Amino acid sequence: MIRTTTLALALLFAAGAVHSQNVDGRLKKIAATQTVTIAYRTDATPFSFTDDQKRVGGFSIDLCKRVVNSIERQLNVPNLQVRWLPVTTQTRFDAVAKGQADMECGSSTVTLSRLKQVDFSSYIFVESTGLLTKAASGLRSLSDMSGRNIAVVAGTTNEHAVHAQLKRRQLSATVLPFTTRDEAFAALEEGKADAFASDRLLLVGAASTARDQKSLLLLSDELSFEPYGIVLPRGDSDFRLAVNTGLAQLYRSGEITDIFARWFRAFGDPGPVIKVMYLLGTIPE
Repeated sequence: MIRTTTLALALLFAAGAVHSQNVDGRLKKIAATQTVTIAYRTDATPFSFTDDQKRVGGFSIDLCKRVVNSIERQLNVPNLQVRWLPVTTQTRFDAVAKGQADMECGSSTVTLSRLKQVDFSSYIFVESTGLLTKAASGLRSLSDMSGRNIAVVAGTTNEHAVHAQLKRRQLSATVLPFTTRDEAFAALEEGKADAFASDRLLLVGAASTARDQKSLLLLSDELSFEPYGIVLPRGDSDFRLAVNTGLAQLYRSGEITDIFARWFRAFGDPGPVIKVMYLLGTIPE
């Protein structure tokens, strides 16, 4: 009930549409340059990534493309060009805060501390921190991790969640921070870490690249609540409204169901929390 109430409050901040006249901030720049710069992660499969042909794709990327289409209509500026800017876990927020990108589309969790630097759109997904380990290790939950090493990506909400859960459960595991997801996953594969903690679907994406996928096991633990949003510049309410208008139109149209199925069909239908989130996101004009 608390999570549902939080979603309701967070998603009921946008209504109406943006008109081409009297625009300011990022919308004024977008209208003048006819270009939207989107920062994206290359290693956040299935939310954002680059494929073998260097094409940008993913669930969050599909949503942001629909948002750009909506901004075209709102500004009456057809054929906006999208400039893609690759970022890392460490640079994604700075890219938006410093004006290098207009938005970041990936797997960024909304937190109060991050809201001091950037803003976020309405929620686009809800995840949880999980643990990936080797099936042969015998590890089956976080409770088995005493005396073991857990790899994380430094500075992420996953790192914070693991520390918090270890403290709460009075476990003495060692948390090993790495700069990139690839480095953390390599530590697991090479035996330098006994587990890799990250968002659960990101762990599935990482495991899909392994040489021996059957040797890896995603544990059932859910260590945190991770609501995703599109990263936006702080203090630009008109731009945030334009983005949330695009998301509301997408959710109302029902196309979100098709996009979800495209990327997550193997995991079944959306869970109850995600269904409520998209329902609350169908904000009327």
